[in-house]
Amino acid sequence: MDFEALKTSTLAFVEAHQGWTPLIVGVLAFCESVAFLSLLVPATVLLLGIGALMGTIGIPFVPVMLAAALGAALGDWISYEFGHYYKEGAKQMWPLTRYPAMVEKGEAFCRKWGAGGVAIGRFFGPARAVVPLIAGIFGVKRLPFQVANVLSALVWAFVMLAPGAGLLSYFKG
Repeated sequence: MDFEALKTSTLAFVEAHQGWTPLIVGVLAFCESVAFLSLLVPATVLLLGIGALMGTIGIPFVPVMLAAALGAALGDWISYEFGHYYKEGAKQMWPLTRYPAMVEKGEAFCRKWGAGGVAIGRFFGPARAVVPLIAGIFGVKRLPFQVANVLSALVWAFVMLAPGAGLLSYFKG
């Protein structure tokens, strides 16, 4: 299935089955945040499209945003725990073996920013799923990681969905 067909069918499904929107968005955000799944699932475009659809057909914003934040936080948590468990061995696994420069940049990023790097990294495409994995490998402590993970997931979910849902116009006045 090509990307355009996937996008069209996903948006059509959401429009026809609006009650499933939080679950669909949560799963997409999860896939976007897990280190290996993020390479396979074009979630960003789908989430932006669903945000726009929400504004058009009136799907409630808060439950969908919370589902996106939950999915993103869970995905980052799994990536972190994978890195924490496998440590340096994780770097010897696909796809990290194919992108050693990206791994080095991720390590430098974690050294510089620590748990704050998780919050910053969530907003940069390819880094979004890799930084939590590297944070686990690098040994960022769990509590600071989770605080940065959950708070940034909430902000990220809002930023992904609000523009299309029309919420920015609400804040303008």
